[in-house]
Amino acid sequence: MNQYLLTKERDPSILILDFGSQYSELIARRIRETNVFSMVVSHAISIEEIKSINPKGLILSGGPSSVYEENAPKSDDKIFELGIPVLGICYGMQLMVKELGGVVMQADNKAEYGRAPINIDVNNDLLIGVKDLSIMWMSHGDSIERLPPNFLKNAHTDNTSHAVISNISNKLFGVQFHPEVVHSEYGMTVIKNFVYKICQCKADWTTDTFLEEAIPRIRNQVKKKKVLLALSGGVDSSTLAFLLHKAIGDQLTCMFIDQGFMRKGEPEFLMKFFDKKFHIRVEYINSRERFINKLSGVTDPEQKRKIIGAEFIRVFEEESKRLGPFDYLAQGTLYPDVIESAGTNIDPKTGERIAVKIKSHHNVGGLPKDLQFKLVEPLRKLFKDEVRNLGKALGLPDEIIKRHPFPGPGLAIRILGKVSDEKLNCLRNADWIVRDEITKAGLYNEIWQAFAVLLPVKTVGVMGDKRTYAWPVVIRCVSSEDGMTADWSKVPFEILEKISNRIVNEVSQVNRVVFDITSKPPGTIEWE
Repeated sequence: MNQYLLTKERDPSILILDFGSQYSELIARRIRETNVFSMVVSHAISIEEIKSINPKGLILSGGPSSVYEENAPKSDDKIFELGIPVLGICYGMQLMVKELGGVVMQADNKAEYGRAPINIDVNNDLLIGVKDLSIMWMSHGDSIERLPPNFLKNAHTDNTSHAVISNISNKLFGVQFHPEVVHSEYGMTVIKNFVYKICQCKADWTTDTFLEEAIPRIRNQVKKKKVLLALSGGVDSSTLAFLLHKAIGDQLTCMFIDQGFMRKGEPEFLMKFFDKKFHIRVEYINSRERFINKLSGVTDPEQKRKIIGAEFIRVFEEESKRLGPFDYLAQGTLYPDVIESAGTNIDPKTGERIAVKIKSHHNVGGLPKDLQFKLVEPLRKLFKDEVRNLGKALGLPDEIIKRHPFPGPGLAIRILGKVSDEKLNCLRNADWIVRDEITKAGLYNEIWQAFAVLLPVKTVGVMGDKRTYAWPVVIRCVSSEDGMTADWSKVPFEILEKISNRIVNEVSQVNRVVFDITSKPPGTIEWE
């Protein structure tokens, strides 16, 4: 059974068949920006499963393969006989052409990557509102040599004779560019045309409709049973806490495990905010000493992560048994996690998708089987930006909704080398100053992440006419849409100067501040 049929509360209007494209998830997000529900499924989905979902349209994604490779991924060719609109993007278009009797050839010296203007030859519903010679993002090594019967060329570029094609009578369309990426000037216009004009979808995927469906669904699943949620204070678990409390009230218990690696003042803020202000039951578990002792002498970042994850499970297990019993465990699983769990790798021998192990949740990290929880995952169909919108609708303040991402192991992996109470206090104070000055400058919401890193070396300095030998702190500020790629933020020098002056004057054991100007790639956002 296809995993997407296991949760039938709402069927997607648009199905995206994934052929291994790095942009498949982005296609789904762009369609949802039109307030139309879309989902990504494997290219190997059966015709029977598609019929049971009954979508209004299909999109065949791009992919790294050539349609003439021995084990190139294919879908059931009967999808072109369903009578619903199909849009092929790059590889998806080439597959459509090949399966319906056309010819695709290796482009040789006419491969095309990056921005290119498209010349519109014959307009159609897909191109309404798209300006001639507008820039689209191309990425292909193969090109169409001959169209299948009843297909028409609608646009071309200097290097591509068939940039847009269509078979109007059968509602089949193809584009040799990526409309979902921001570099395509009229990409969203193409997507809206397909969704609204061609598929006749209604804009009914909104925060309000999600709430209307989710709350009764949660109540129906949980009934009168008790639910436990591991609360981290991030936007996902916080939004989930508000949603569950709205649905089931005091049946919900949140557990906040303070492992000692949180940012300055956050444990106190979380308890005051959830427990005191909104009367959501939160059990505070102070495990600071336990976690710091487990990291004694550990320097390898991966070992730190494993130790923290394993200890979290042990604490969670002990405390859930003490506070319980609980019938359900609530997790803030998001749709990108579901897509990743589905598996997008292709078996080189069979051409079939390889299933992958469902990844461990970042808060729980893989629960012991003997806890016997049933899962409640009401956010599993949402992207991060949709969760933020949901949190706002539920009344979460900006300080949580717009909170910068924070790694699960916390400050323990922003301290390079050994972790100690002295270093934690040092980094907490330096990190607070970075965020405080960024906020005062009105830059907090313009930056994806702003934080400090403590290095495991000491440098010579002069303070008060005395020689010092203390730690350097790295300031890291990056701008990004989703964290997959990132550029270093161009923070004004006067703001960096304020941050540096405050850190060396207010934080003991620090005598030097440096600014990281590395993008991702080649670097990562975090240092460990």
